[in-house]
Amino acid sequence: MWLYFLKRIVLAVAIIVVAVTLLFLMIHAVPGDPAVTLLGPRATLEMKAKLHEQMGLDKPIVVQIVTFFGGLLRGNFGFDVSSQRPVADIVFGQLPYTIELILSSILWAVAIAVPLGCYSAMRRNSVIDQVIGVMAVATIAIPSFVMAVYALLIFAVALRWLPAIGPGEGFSDRIAHLILPAFAIGVGWIGYISRLVRASMLEVLGENHVRMARSFGIPEWRIVTRYALPLAILPTVTILGVGIAWLLSSAVFIEVVFARPGIGALIVNAVNTRNYPIVMGVVLVTTVVTVVATTVSDLVAAVLDPRTRENL
Repeated sequence: MWLYFLKRIVLAVAIIVVAVTLLFLMIHAVPGDPAVTLLGPRATLEMKAKLHEQMGLDKPIVVQIVTFFGGLLRGNFGFDVSSQRPVADIVFGQLPYTIELILSSILWAVAIAVPLGCYSAMRRNSVIDQVIGVMAVATIAIPSFVMAVYALLIFAVALRWLPAIGPGEGFSDRIAHLILPAFAIGVGWIGYISRLVRASMLEVLGENHVRMARSFGIPEWRIVTRYALPLAILPTVTILGVGIAWLLSSAVFIEVVFARPGIGALIVNAVNTRNYPIVMGVVLVTTVVTVVATTVSDLVAAVLDPRTRENL
């Protein structure tokens, strides 16, 4: 297990280095001069040159990449050229809002989807199974930003049951402001996870150890929860780790629609203003979060099923 853990850590570091390098090159390939965007069209050549020097854009791209990684090793993400604040303070100040949105979205989706998937597998081809299947496909087909707009119009504007914009103040107020954004992101995952759990559960319920448990007269609910579910949940654990990237991309639209703070809204503003230090800081943090989530999901799968350790 420790060897498997070490391999995953080394692979995670390699993925982060490659991903950040590629994204660094892509960001610098975007048309437009950040100096013109930040200083305005009336900026003089001297002002532009000074800002280029301050941002390190006057150096070759290879030197910029090496300098960026060198700063990371010292814990330095750089400085925002407009506010002169450390990039780390800005990014990590917005990150908790996005993390709470993602976790709340996936937690309530899993809490509903896993029981639905298990019940559909136990009542295969029944009317309820078919109804759950239709609803699952319908929720998967609706994009999160469309769900966000309709949820906002119905529950916040028309019915006035929930607040519309902002993060809220105080614990209860923040929970109220979190319901609609978390619903918009998580509703699609209910259908996806329930279908995945159903398919995995049907496969596991046909294995020999489950048949033997039935022959001993063990109740069906105990067979499902104790013997079948730990194996059937493995694909879901893996998908959730990989799906963090999708959740982060969904958070960008949701935070804009609901005017919530977070790294999604932060990177949108940074890209529009060509604020390279902020963009690289957000890209680095989101890449690390995605890789860490994928690594944790693989480790959890390895704990639940030791056979998966042989795949690396």
